[in-house]
Amino acid sequence: MMTKVDFYILPNSTIEQRHLFACRLVEKAYKLGHQIYIHSDDEAQTNALDQLLWSWRNSSFIPHQVEQTTIDNHERVQVGYNTANGSAANHNDLMINVSNAVPEFFSRFERVAEIVIQKPSVTDSTRANYRFYRDRGYPLKTHDLRK
Repeated sequence: MMTKVDFYILPNSTIEQRHLFACRLVEKAYKLGHQIYIHSDDEAQTNALDQLLWSWRNSSFIPHQVEQTTIDNHERVQVGYNTANGSAANHNDLMINVSNAVPEFFSRFERVAEIVIQKPSVTDSTRANYRFYRDRGYPLKTHDLRK
């Protein structure tokens, strides 16, 4: 089965809004029983997402774990930035990619969500990601939330 890729185009231009939308996606997928791996660029972004998942909404509680070097954890939601041998190793359901590149292990997931904001560096990287997936024949769907 080929990985399905969804692009969510937001009207916002801040990284914080991108991260908040990732939290909304996590909450929705978590309530539907999915395993979720959020892939970020680095430790600082991972830590920012970790803090946001605990505090982004008063009525929401999403148990999650930050990237581990061992693969003995079983949280349904994990946040990380390393390779498939880290925390992503336990997941193959949904990956939310907020990094600037397509991770080499993306095809192991059933679905990938890419979040686009109106910031040139992010728009450029997500356009490159779109071309990467398209040129390899992955099924793409765009959700334009600017309307």
